Amino acid sequence: MGICEGRVVIVTGAGRGLGRAYALELARQGASVVVNDLGVSNHGEDMGESPADAVVSEITAAGGKAIANHCDVADWDATRAMVDEAIDTFGGLHAVVNNAGFVRDRMFVSATPDEWDAIMHVHLRGHFCTARHAADYWRGLAKEGKSVDARIVNTTSGAGLHGSIGQTAYSTAKGGIATMTLVQAAELGRYGITANALAPNARTRMTEGAFGEAMSQKDGDFDIFAPENTAPLIAWLCSDASAKVSGQVFELIGGNLRLCLGWSDGPQEDAGRAWQADEIGSAVDRLLAERPAAKPVWGTS
Repeated sequence: MGICEGRVVIVTGAGRGLGRAYALELARQGASVVVNDLGVSNHGEDMGESPADAVVSEITAAGGKAIANHCDVADWDATRAMVDEAIDTFGGLHAVVNNAGFVRDRMFVSATPDEWDAIMHVHLRGHFCTARHAADYWRGLAKEGKSVDARIVNTTSGAGLHGSIGQTAYSTAKGGIATMTLVQAAELGRYGITANALAPNARTRMTEGAFGEAMSQKDGDFDIFAPENTAPLIAWLCSDASAKVSGQVFELIGGNLRLCLGWSDGPQEDAGRAWQADEIGSAVDRLLAERPAAKPVWGTS
């Protein structure tokens, strides 16, 4: 029996890459999976493909339970229907894994409003819609006095945690997702809902263009960047075993699992009165000298 036996999980963007690996592992661990994928390209263009159906075929061929869903995760009404479909088909819903997204990489001075809006739409609104409808369902159960043991698992990125050259919009959206996770955890815990986020480090369509050879598999070596390495963490986060963990951001690189520290108070200096403008510079120099060095923005070192 797997650690997700009897649980129902929606995975968005599950037709390829990380999402596919998550769906397959969740099914292997006993979950019934809604495999959502719109079938678009790495930049969000319609490709006329249905990768979700192929993943469902893999799951059912192995004896698992899954259905395909092809909705746009940023579509409010369609995501509500997807949540309803999960409940109607499998008798409930226990977890949402927000994984869908695409990139429109561009240096800041060349970025366009349309590209900016597209990234905010799929990542921020896309993370909001499905989880919001799921939270309504879970809160309703809690108000009826029923036991709720639910999970929201969001996808942030190293780009969102400390920036990435050429990815202003993507970094901004992913940083927002990390913060949203903290708020979800603080607000929804009373209903039996946990919220955590993951900054994956894996070889996908989105990373191959940016990192290429650096993420390629080396013959004979442990494949550090294989998407399958991340899937067990997702399965655990969706299981009842993770009930006490909420408001955390994880990173997983190969076999290296770590927690992110996030924003916290740093060095401070209290003048005991209003600062004078010509005093600020020297005070900032002293504080910077005390503060631990931050991780560099991707692409600067």
